[in-house]
Amino acid sequence: MSKYRTEEFRVNGEELLAKIKQLVHEGNIRKIMIKDKEGHILLEIPLTFGVVGVLLAPTLAAVGAVAALLTEATVVVEKAQE
Repeated sequence: MSKYRTEEFRVNGEELLAKIKQLVHEGNIRKIMIKDKEGHILLEIPLTFGVVGVLLAPTLAAVGAVAALLTEATVVVEKAQE
């Protein structure tokens, strides 16, 4: 049995950055992937317990740039099993 589980969320480009921030705030996330509507991975963000605030700012800027190019996206979140 895997010690990680995944969840997927479909969002439009405008909602992408807000959704990423919400997920990071919730915690317990190992990795976030952003896919376009064809399923191609555009951005993969590995997260650790120590990644917060200033360290995450450049990544969020990249998410904002990706969001500007997308009309819809799928956010795949890998979480640790509880």
